[in-house]
Amino acid sequence: MANPQAVNLLTNIAKAAFTLGLGATAVNSSLYTVDGGQRAVLFDRFRGVLDETVGEGTHFLIPWLQTPYIFDIRTKPHTFTSVSGTKDTQMVNLSLRLLSRPEVPSLPSIFKTLGTEYDEKVLPSIGNKVLKAVVAQFNADQLLTERPHVSALVRESLIKRAKDFNIVLDDVAITHLSYGAEFSRAVEQKQVAQQEAER
Repeated sequence: MANPQAVNLLTNIAKAAFTLGLGATAVNSSLYTVDGGQRAVLFDRFRGVLDETVGEGTHFLIPWLQTPYIFDIRTKPHTFTSVSGTKDTQMVNLSLRLLSRPEVPSLPSIFKTLGTEYDEKVLPSIGNKVLKAVVAQFNADQLLTERPHVSALVRESLIKRAKDFNIVLDDVAITHLSYGAEFSRAVEQKQVAQQEAER
């Protein structure tokens, strides 16, 4: 027959272990970590998105009531392509590379309006619009001869547009520019004709 004191002791140990486990779970669920190169925005069920941006480190929150959303604030590259029409109605394929990051003080606002995938929602859209608008101002041959000027216009316009969405662009570059098949053939024929004329 089991000793009543031993049974009592085991019951008390089991209760203590359960309580300790419950306490550890509660503490664990009320902590979150923001790593280097990241910031957090807290969503509170009663107050909505809080205006403070949370910096690096381990922080407390009220479980169930608050949820942290982590943002990467390091500069990230984005590349996309666009087919645009020139002033003389030639089709041009352009590739654009951007280096972007969010404005840290504006993270709560970015989260409210665009969510955590803000860059994927905004950058391809404004990039295409700006490329089409700038390319439409030039003839096909001007795009080649005035490439630095075209790049500068694209850069200026994109930086301005991205600022409206609280996104900082550290670099903007046109990485590839090619023409449609018809224009390429026309250029080739022109070159052949010039070479024959020179002979």
